[in-house]
Amino acid sequence: MTPLNYRPTMRLTRIMLFVAGGLVLAVGFSLFVLTNQTERYFAWTVGSLLTAAFLGGSYWSASVLEFLSARERLWVDSRPSIPAVAIFTFLTLIVTLLHIDKFHFDAPLPITRAGTWVWLFVYAFVPVILTILFILQARAPGADPPRRFPLASWTQTTLAVLAVLFFFTGLGLLVAPAAVAPYWPWPLTALTGRAVGAWFVGLCVATGQAAWENDRQCVRAVMISLIAFSVLQIVALVRYGNELNWETPAAWLYVLLLVLLGAIGGYETLKTRAISSEV
Repeated sequence: MTPLNYRPTMRLTRIMLFVAGGLVLAVGFSLFVLTNQTERYFAWTVGSLLTAAFLGGSYWSASVLEFLSARERLWVDSRPSIPAVAIFTFLTLIVTLLHIDKFHFDAPLPITRAGTWVWLFVYAFVPVILTILFILQARAPGADPPRRFPLASWTQTTLAVLAVLFFFTGLGLLVAPAAVAPYWPWPLTALTGRAVGAWFVGLCVATGQAAWENDRQCVRAVMISLIAFSVLQIVALVRYGNELNWETPAAWLYVLLLVLLGAIGGYETLKTRAISSEV
């Protein structure tokens, strides 16, 4: 089978990924850079600076995933980004509707009101569009190339275990944030707890699919985004680590998790580059 027989990433899919990447890049700026001004430049006021920075770093790492995936010519190589983003945006829409009274729809500043309405519009339509594109891509003519460069066995196993951990963490925060909050390493409200929970479910999908795909070429965008997530969250801790309860095991487990994600992403990225230079 020649490369011409492989299923390509549709132009519309690539455009949507570029657009989504630009949107989350902008949202990440309002949270990671303008961290203490969310009452003006974000859709809702985030009282915890560490939470705002966490969310901003998560958005920026997602932009890395989407921009890199948008550049891929083969669908198999951009595929891992779609389910994670679609599920995260759908969950965030639910979180928004559950806490709609906390959002800045009636803020005095026009820029704040406009940003809030754009937030609602994006989260109402992006998951639908991505789901439709995923279905169209799956039905497009062509086949996937064979998996030639499997992940290290320890990487695949660790990603699968992390996916399970992320799922139950995210589910707990989404369903019962008040019950989970006392065990979290920094203070969370019901809204911020659910917002963080949506990200952990997104991480679950990304890491779980990477373990399932089990091909370095296919999941390289996911691995690089894990590096970005790890680095950005460590920077957030350096900036606002005073909010973390360092006397609890949860705080050190969180730090260990960030280091582990960075190590996995870094190791597999280096291996992928080594393979690419040999091919």
